[in-house]
Amino acid sequence: MENEAIIKVNQLRKTYHMGSQTVNALQSVDLSIHKNEYVALMGPSGSGKSTLMNLLGCLDTPSDGEYFLDQINVSTMEDEELAEIRNKKIGFIFQTFNLLPRMTSLNNVALPLVYAGMGKKEREEKARAALEAVGLGDRVDHRPNELSGGQRQRVAIARALVNDPAILLADEPTGNLDTRTSIEIMAIFEELHRKGNTIVIVTHEPDISEHCHRIIRLRDGLVETDEINKEVVSALANPILLEPLE
Repeated sequence: MENEAIIKVNQLRKTYHMGSQTVNALQSVDLSIHKNEYVALMGPSGSGKSTLMNLLGCLDTPSDGEYFLDQINVSTMEDEELAEIRNKKIGFIFQTFNLLPRMTSLNNVALPLVYAGMGKKEREEKARAALEAVGLGDRVDHRPNELSGGQRQRVAIARALVNDPAILLADEPTGNLDTRTSIEIMAIFEELHRKGNTIVIVTHEPDISEHCHRIIRLRDGLVETDEINKEVVSALANPILLEPLE
């Protein structure tokens, strides 16, 4: 791709010290993700994918190496700077939704805009538009306990989108959902990707990763494989393959 990498990491390392034991969670990872890529990060427990997700999401800092997010070096930023970058550049979607139970859908979605200092009228307009984009325009006044699991995840996706982030980072986004609802949520991600969003999904489920265009597998803190999902990419290059059979 000719456009600049929206994520670029060089020799990224993360080491944890647990008593007298040293754990090398990430070992010299080099990785680039470009604008409008749709990527799955996979790997078994202990592979380093959760550590990498935390670093990419600016929830943690590396022990060594560089991380450029949207061409900004965030590797050595302090917590306050990282919090500002997270709010401006990253939309998070979690397995457990992380919605505030006493807030309506509208207020949950508008919350990042409160932290961004946006006025009430503008943030409510943006939050309403984000909910409509995920098919929940008629649920703006509902609280999380009045919504199904799939609807709650849609609210979480709307909240992730509301700040127009550079990247959407989804951590096991279908982990708490049944198969039918999971398919519906993945269809939303596919539509967001078609509209130009850059999406990284952390998952251990092969059927979820099959929706993505690129699959990166980690093992023992290293990138084991980094491959294009040829079936999906070929189907997109040949739209006739996407048509249902008569």
